[in-house]
Amino acid sequence: MAASESQTPVSLSDRELQIIDLVANGLTNQDIAVKLEISKRTVDNHISNILTKTQTENRVALVRWALQWGKICLDEVNCCTLPVRND
Repeated sequence: MAASESQTPVSLSDRELQIIDLVANGLTNQDIAVKLEISKRTVDNHISNILTKTQTENRVALVRWALQWGKICLDEVNCCTLPVRND
């Protein structure tokens, strides 16, 4: 079994889930930083932590992991309930 298909539950913060969603929508780290009004370095750190927690090696593997585990919805595929944001 590949590391990205680990059966171990992963605990992610709301911010990490938000960043995964933005990665899945094709945003760069700089785009994510602007959208969330945080520094690019903070986004870089979040991405690094997320990759470690999910045992994925890159953004593509991360998106595949997120789809597999129902953490994101893309184009009405694998739709799940995402936390409601009051931004």
